[in-house]
Amino acid sequence: MAEPESTVINTNVKQKDPSTALVIAVTTRAIFNLEEEHKLYLEKGKEEYTRHQEANKDKPLPPGTAFAFIQAVQYVNKKILESNPAERDLFDILVLSNNSPESGARIINSAKHYGLEISKFCFVSDEDSTQYLKSHGVKLFLSADRTDVCNALRRGVSAALVFQQEVQAPSTPLRVVFDGDAVLFSDETDQIFQEQGLEGAVQYERAMEAIPIGEGPLKAFAMHLGKMRKKFGQEKSPIRTYLVTARSGRDMGIRAIKTLREWGLPIDEAFFMDGAPKGPILAQIQPHIFFDDGLHNIQGAQNVGVPSAWVP
Repeated sequence: MAEPESTVINTNVKQKDPSTALVIAVTTRAIFNLEEEHKLYLEKGKEEYTRHQEANKDKPLPPGTAFAFIQAVQYVNKKILESNPAERDLFDILVLSNNSPESGARIINSAKHYGLEISKFCFVSDEDSTQYLKSHGVKLFLSADRTDVCNALRRGVSAALVFQQEVQAPSTPLRVVFDGDAVLFSDETDQIFQEQGLEGAVQYERAMEAIPIGEGPLKAFAMHLGKMRKKFGQEKSPIRTYLVTARSGRDMGIRAIKTLREWGLPIDEAFFMDGAPKGPILAQIQPHIFFDDGLHNIQGAQNVGVPSAWVP
């Protein structure tokens, strides 16, 4: 029997209805830079880590990779409520942490210091904290722990691994970039490519042109984002979404575009890179978060200071 979680409700924030909200769960190491503290935990153990966190509970933690994304999400909520104060289809942010509530005081204080609208802090003593995602209605989970992310994906929750990096806080609106295959779409064409090379993949795409590509691990999150995006006109939207894919537009773009249309998923801009590096285009877009299944693409994004999340 799993240890129950200890949930601290943030009374400064209006609580959302999880049945209508887009619930995003982030771990403490995804939202704050806890690399030094994590090192202390690994080298000296939990007690020393807890002692350090309690002693520094009033010292705000520096922002982590997902920090700017969470700030931009808050901006979207503000814009939605400005146009309709009764709207319930909002972003809801909760922090999922393996800290004890005692060592978690620093996390709560840091969130308050930066004015982050985190509605709940869930402190879980259990090894696998991802078992609580479904009960909170989580639609996207961001973690700095690979095992966590794999467990969440296995549980059918959109999830991605965040690598700690220095992030420039881009301006609003919220900009989210998705890779195509194995992120928004299934990896069916990738598999053909591995087995039969580019020519085989192109032939497969042409044969399957009329049939939408299967769903990828982040489709559900993207669809909910798209639903919120549709509340606003093209010009006024506080959300912008992008597809940046290694596919070539000429041979393999048609099916991708048709699939997005079939799903009713609004994408503001699509870039078909034909295998070229994604870094330069990402540097231009300046997204708050970029999701990709290729580690070389994540590395390229990090090199240009773009917050990235790997979908394993």
